[in-house]
Amino acid sequence: MQAGPAIAAAAGVTVAGAGLLAWAVRGRSSRLFGDSVWRGSPALPQLALTFDDGPSESTPDLLAILDRYGVPATFFMCGRNVERCPSIARQVVAAGHEPGNHSHSHPRFDFKSPEFIFRELNAAQEIIQSTTGATPHWFRAPFGVRWFGLASAQQRLGLTGAMWTVIGRDWRWPGPKVADRLRADSSAGAVLCMHDGRVLQPNPHISATLEAVAQAIPLLQDRGFQFVTLSQMFPRS
Repeated sequence: MQAGPAIAAAAGVTVAGAGLLAWAVRGRSSRLFGDSVWRGSPALPQLALTFDDGPSESTPDLLAILDRYGVPATFFMCGRNVERCPSIARQVVAAGHEPGNHSHSHPRFDFKSPEFIFRELNAAQEIIQSTTGATPHWFRAPFGVRWFGLASAQQRLGLTGAMWTVIGRDWRWPGPKVADRLRADSSAGAVLCMHDGRVLQPNPHISATLEAVAQAIPLLQDRGFQFVTLSQMFPRS
């Protein structure tokens, strides 16, 4: 007669544990797998615009839009894309934008070993630094998936994790719908996640990203928001 409640209790613990792990892996505010940020101060009218999966052959078109509106951004670069487009990676930094680490080959980290995770971060860190002359201080996990061993890798490389407040889904939605999402969901301190590449794909089609950015930026500026890099939003002491 005692087995039923015991089994139910064990099942409840298992479910709770699975829920905690899922939040730790993908939760925007989770810091269980390493120091991380996902939004800045709601008291300051700042937005941090970030781009993942670059650089790509289409990144210069994005840089032209950002330059038009005087907007700095943080670019989370994949090491292999830097190897393919070194001059564009240098162009990003030369334009005053901040480079971030987005791993070398854009794998999911769940169920990967700590050694694998460190190699991915370290390879990207080295190629970004040697190519652009700038050292990334921020890391964004591919697919937003963190795992055991990431905290150690970040600490060894001097990286802080960065998730997001608003993700544009610009790899899936048309530009106007993405722009509407950015306008509707942006609030003071928001970190906006967009993409100037499509994982490791050469010559990616990012017209939705370009259209959304060109539409959303002036409207958000008209609302009084100032665009900053992650290091400006989260200054290091």
